[in-house]
Amino acid sequence: MKLIQTIRQGIKDICQIWLEEMRNVFRDEGVLIFFIVVPLAYPLLYSWIYNNEVVHEVPVVVVDQSNTSESREFIRLADAAPDVRVAYRSGSIEEAKRIIAHGDAYGIYVIPADFGSRINTMQQTSVVVYCDMSLMLAYKAIYQTATNVTMKMNEGIQVELAGNTTDRQDELTTRPIEFEEVAMFNPTMGYGSFIIPGVLMLIIQQTLVLGIGLSAGTAREKNKYKELVPFVRHYQGFYRIVLGKSMCYFMIYAVMAAYLTLVVPKLFSFTSLPNLSSLFGIMLPYLLACIFFGITVSCMVRYRENVILLVVFMSVPLLFVSGVSWPQSNIPAVWECLSWLFPSTFGIRSFVRINTMGAELGDVVNEYRALWIQAIVYFFIACGVYKYQITRTRSQALSRLRELKNLRKV
Repeated sequence: MKLIQTIRQGIKDICQIWLEEMRNVFRDEGVLIFFIVVPLAYPLLYSWIYNNEVVHEVPVVVVDQSNTSESREFIRLADAAPDVRVAYRSGSIEEAKRIIAHGDAYGIYVIPADFGSRINTMQQTSVVVYCDMSLMLAYKAIYQTATNVTMKMNEGIQVELAGNTTDRQDELTTRPIEFEEVAMFNPTMGYGSFIIPGVLMLIIQQTLVLGIGLSAGTAREKNKYKELVPFVRHYQGFYRIVLGKSMCYFMIYAVMAAYLTLVVPKLFSFTSLPNLSSLFGIMLPYLLACIFFGITVSCMVRYRENVILLVVFMSVPLLFVSGVSWPQSNIPAVWECLSWLFPSTFGIRSFVRINTMGAELGDVVNEYRALWIQAIVYFFIACGVYKYQITRTRSQALSRLRELKNLRKV
């Protein structure tokens, strides 16, 4: 009978804390922005920016020192390519560099003076390519276009020298082994399909940590932890507080996660091949790990503004160490171990494989187990955080009460 009463009281406390936390979320404009507005709007803005997937018509400068029919053919083929536009012709490299410095172009094609003569005398020649490396997509377009144009011209030279009489012979001369390039899991070879899935998962973690941190900062500034003291009748009370608050956050982010993982990729036609059961299986521990991680981090938040500085600073490094923006095999061991502290590391890796590669839950079992381990560990740490905060608040309240009693006696 006593056990049943304890369970009923525990459920009642959890529901009461959940209701109070839900009210606090919708009363606090800052928390509401990070819990609702940012997850809804930011992915749309980010996806819209990268919706074109690849860059086209990147302006380049051509320095034609040869001025022959062969150099003009190179320029014509480069300008006809979809990724590059010959925007300027310059008489010197120095002038071309000034154009790059002004931001009017992103690369330079330098055709040497002996370009045509070396081709006509059966000697190897070259084209020098200078690229502005501040924008990797532009570099890729400029470099690949130069490579493709030179390969096209090489084929023409091979055909002329072979003296073939049929088109089939020309094909065998230029391409004796037929090959076909297939981009796996990213058929458009677009930047959006490559980076957006990882960003979506990072948004879930970062906005959760921001919202929970703001709420904790507000509570600490207003000393609201004293309101939770009545629920802490024994050690289980701390579990009730964490479970009640977590239930509030989980209900909100169950909807946000479905929107981010299912709706946003479809809206912008990004590669999306998720198995719903596998996606649900990985999102459950990921959300719980992010929630308990956010509660743990909130112990370091003394003022509301602190959490914004902390989380925003961490966003870019977390994307790098996740193994999406930079190969996981090339991440130093120290940073790899450090990345295991964050749920986003395993969440991004598993979601990219499930969403983009069509993997099943069994294919990401290591990440799945790691997320459950994080959820359990951070749950107990979160309980310890609240135990410390509320115990300290109660101790300060009792100390203040004693001081008031002593003053009255005096």
